[in-house]
Amino acid sequence: MFMHNKRLQYTVRVAQADPGLANLLLEQFGGPQGELAAAMRYFTQAVTEEDPGRKDMLYDIATEELSHLEIIGSIVAMLNRGAKGELAEAVDAQAEMYRKLNGAGNDSHVTQVLYGAGTPLTNSAGVPWTAAYIDTIGEPTADLRSNIAAEARAKIIYERLINVTDDAGIREALGFLMTREVSHQKSFEKALYSIVGNFPPGKMPPVPQFANAYLKMSQGEPPQMGPWNEGSGLEFIGEPEPAVDGGDGLAAVKLEKKQQAALKAMQQRLASDPSSDPQTGAELGMSEPSAKS
Repeated sequence: MFMHNKRLQYTVRVAQADPGLANLLLEQFGGPQGELAAAMRYFTQAVTEEDPGRKDMLYDIATEELSHLEIIGSIVAMLNRGAKGELAEAVDAQAEMYRKLNGAGNDSHVTQVLYGAGTPLTNSAGVPWTAAYIDTIGEPTADLRSNIAAEARAKIIYERLINVTDDAGIREALGFLMTREVSHQKSFEKALYSIVGNFPPGKMPPVPQFANAYLKMSQGEPPQMGPWNEGSGLEFIGEPEPAVDGGDGLAAVKLEKKQQAALKAMQQRLASDPSSDPQTGAELGMSEPSAKS
């Protein structure tokens, strides 16, 4: 059961209205790295999690992400508040309103006109939120790694948003949200590494002959060597065979006699004549290039 507390988790102080900045902040409201995506990712994982400790952790973090969604939404609402009234009541002349929506680098015309300066579940480009942002696969050793990466990406987005505003109150609030991404990442890492034998993900073991091989798949300059291709547990193979399994590298299938006959008939009907050089419609329409003067 969820209970809404009317107080925000972090106090929102906005110095002045700024629809352009509000539009950018929508990235963390309805974008792929945003708070709604995070909340839904962790909530749906928590519902089906069998481990009681991880279940509690996922519910706690999912619930906190919803509170972060409220913070971001409140900032966006405050940044849009002045323009919201002006747009609804047609305070300005048409030309002046158009200038406000599009001038001085402000790219908020979509959210201003379409959503009335509200807080739509879109990213900063106006793309609607989608459940396709959630990549949960139902295997904790895979999902926790994805969660760690999601928190890292969200932190980077918050850094970029902090760098585009000089509003001290907004910078502080965004700094809090950015920091909580770090805390969540720590929790997910602890949960992952508390699973004994968490790598490789899943139950089935890898094929031994391919599990530790690093295959050099490029030509030209010599490769830059490092732990990523010759470190502990990795074997660098500089000239891998085209078919690493030792086969001929070709695709084959066993067909029934009826299927073989049908396939042969099709091949004969659609066979190309390599000795022909038919004139095409494109060639009929070609004209001689004109001489340059």
